[in-house]
Amino acid sequence: MLVIFDCDGTLIDSEIIASAIDAEALTRLGRPTTPAEFSRRFTGIPYRDIWALIEQELGRPLPDGFLEEMKTVSHKRFAEELTVIDGVHDAVAAVAGLGLKRCIASSTQLEGLRRNLTTTGLLDVFDPHVFSASQCARGKPAPDVFLLAASQMGSDPADCLVVEDSVAGVTAARRAGMPVIGFTGGGHADDELADRLSAAGAAVVLSAMRDLPRIAAAHFGV
Repeated sequence: MLVIFDCDGTLIDSEIIASAIDAEALTRLGRPTTPAEFSRRFTGIPYRDIWALIEQELGRPLPDGFLEEMKTVSHKRFAEELTVIDGVHDAVAAVAGLGLKRCIASSTQLEGLRRNLTTTGLLDVFDPHVFSASQCARGKPAPDVFLLAASQMGSDPADCLVVEDSVAGVTAARRAGMPVIGFTGGGHADDELADRLSAAGAAVVLSAMRDLPRIAAAHFGV
């Protein structure tokens, strides 16, 4: 029995920072966009896929050094502003206390993922069970990273429970044959996020991480 956590917007409150950085950059490229609009469209999708799509829509290559500059800005902002979402430490400890395995399956590149987990003090909680879509052929909404996590953890997909804050992530988990809990406790969540997660296939949607252990216990019958 395995609980698989997304990271950004589920464990750490990074999506609200990232969407502000990305929306500002896209606006500079001539496509005025708000952080809320960027978040609604792209949350949960691997960074390389987001900007490949934007480049295609722009009809021209991104400026030289653009992604490296974005990476530098993001590293600085995350180092200064990144926080753990309220209730995460207690919820993860409670999940472990139920005798459930736990791991992370994220769209973020593995190096950046581990750095962000270190910044927020969560790496020691999950290491070495930290998996990234960069280790797979396809990112979310493809199921690859969840199937990788289940395989590496020795769990059947049907014996997993995923916690996700994005439509892309919920879709990926369902395609992997895994039940999903939607989460709307991140700073980027808008009033319609719960409905979008439910429509994508989340069995239940939580707004507070403190409710997760109860739901997980009921799901697994422990």
